[in-house]
Amino acid sequence: MSTQESYRSKRTTAEAAIRLIRNGDSIIVPTGVGEPPTLLTALSEHRRDFQDVKVLQILAVRKYGYFDPETASNVRHSALFFGPASRAAGQAGWADFLPNYFSEIPGMIRQGLIAADVVFSIASPMDEHGYFSLSLGTDYTMAALGKARAIVLEVNPNVPFTNGNCHIHISQVTALVESDEALTEVGMPVIGPVQQAIGSYVADLIDDGSTLQIGYGGIPDAVVLQLSAKKNLGIHSEMIGDGILSLVESGAVDCSKKTYMKGKIVGTFVLGSRKLYKFIDRNPMVEMHPSDFTNDPYLAGQNNKLAAINASLQVDLLGQCGSESLASMPYSGTGGQSDFVRAANRSEGGKAFIVVPATAKGDTISRIAPVLCPGTHVSTSKNDVNYVVTEFGVAQLRGKSASQRAREMISIAHPDFRAELTTAAKKMGLL
Repeated sequence: MSTQESYRSKRTTAEAAIRLIRNGDSIIVPTGVGEPPTLLTALSEHRRDFQDVKVLQILAVRKYGYFDPETASNVRHSALFFGPASRAAGQAGWADFLPNYFSEIPGMIRQGLIAADVVFSIASPMDEHGYFSLSLGTDYTMAALGKARAIVLEVNPNVPFTNGNCHIHISQVTALVESDEALTEVGMPVIGPVQQAIGSYVADLIDDGSTLQIGYGGIPDAVVLQLSAKKNLGIHSEMIGDGILSLVESGAVDCSKKTYMKGKIVGTFVLGSRKLYKFIDRNPMVEMHPSDFTNDPYLAGQNNKLAAINASLQVDLLGQCGSESLASMPYSGTGGQSDFVRAANRSEGGKAFIVVPATAKGDTISRIAPVLCPGTHVSTSKNDVNYVVTEFGVAQLRGKSASQRAREMISIAHPDFRAELTTAAKKMGLL
């Protein structure tokens, strides 16, 4: 049977495709815009037909009908990282949360620690050799392909075809549906004076020839916007966004000085605009790989001058980062923060930046705290954190004593809280 004949034989409707799901199954869905909207809409519409089905995903971008507490026993979201679509469900307790490092999810799937009975993914059109590209969310999905009983693709002509370890052959596919819906677009966030000040401090510390990892959020994007005058930057990052495209267009990114995968922009998922999706389509400069490759600290750390830029919600006086919860209430997830902090620490000339506004709630709460709030999920340990940056300056922590760290952290807190933090540090024996 030719690849085209195989394609035609496996083409079906979304309503028929979801009948491949069995009660108790775990469905693996890629990150962000890698999610297949037609399939997930059909699953939502028929969710009451199933029992104990779980949808596992990092960073859901659309709030589908199955995000419903009344039918959580039918189809339930299991978050590997909470985003705007899934956060309320996690905080209310009717969506599950699986703690993880992004780099280790593929291995957990292969080991059977995370079940992968079915894969639902959006995909590019099939090429002349019978291959589809899972370009928008390569992440852990490639590992799930080797474990799943059923693989269902939503084939969309708007999905780019990229190079890298992100391809699946028609012979591996159980069923496919077709759609031509426009891809979800996520624009650059609004950058205010606080984000701009933090971005300026970080940009000043990034050298020409550095390789960048840009985390998810407004402050990392603010850093990117201030790097257009740099030269010979490279990209080895979990997320490829419009900020990275802007650096390519400005000439700041050419990947010519990378010491690992020279000349290549390397990522594991894409989140941005239609322009970005067109940019990566069959672009020989871009390669998409699973997260156990992109986020592996050993591999990523082979890039000299790796600059990792990630955001946090709260940091204590020793440098512990609570980046994913508000006290015990879940907010996001560890994601790749710890992966890339460790990668930058391994890198020759590498620099890991944790960026955080000094205050919250109209300057009434200090995000620099004596200790993390009780119940806070520690995302990155004190042993790993190097630079912490607020709008008031830079604290460099690695190699510093506990007392030195406390002084550094107090120096970048909002001035209104420095006396209070100093008093607390003395009571703790840090000063």
